[in-house]
Amino acid sequence: MIKLLIELIIGAIVGSIAGKIMDDGHKGFWKNALLGVLGGIVGGFAGNCLHVGGGLAGFVLSIAGACLVIWIVRKMKK
Repeated sequence: MIKLLIELIIGAIVGSIAGKIMDDGHKGFWKNALLGVLGGIVGGFAGNCLHVGGGLAGFVLSIAGACLVIWIVRKMKK
């Protein structure tokens, strides 16, 4: 339960950073958390493929993954 809470908090931070990078505006805690967690999954997959992960590299990959998720969501809305 605590691990899930920590992942949501980190996901919210990652989603917030990605939202600022992608100029997504303020979408709220839960949307930022969801985008951050999805970005973490995408970034984790990319990290596994590149044999990179953990620490700062994992955090950066999570942000990049969240940016990708935001971009995909924008394209799907149009």
